[in-house]
Amino acid sequence: MSCIFCDIVTGKIPCTKVYENDSVLAFEDINPAAPVHILVIPKKHIEGINELNINDNNNQIMNEIFSAVDHIAKLMDLDSPGYRTIINKGKASGQEVFHLHIHILAGKDHLGPMLA
Repeated sequence: MSCIFCDIVTGKIPCTKVYENDSVLAFEDINPAAPVHILVIPKKHIEGINELNINDNNNQIMNEIFSAVDHIAKLMDLDSPGYRTIINKGKASGQEVFHLHIHILAGKDHLGPMLA
């Protein structure tokens, strides 16, 4: 099964990188929902948040992802007025790519309600 985010990690599909380390990649969303819309993904394919499992030795990835979010927020000066992070799980939540990812949304004085 092909995964667009895995293809981005391997360089088969280009992206506008914002941050990268050995285990995490962050890049601009191609369909932004806010002036700043960054996706932070693990380089290892993990379908979603429920697939994080100590037995699979991937429980450390959330620490890596949230460290990346913090780094990006500081790098892009998103703390003021603030930013939102979102993790969707499943089609009903709006997850379109089944590779764990966190959305960072910012760039407006008010991002609006949590749910529309």
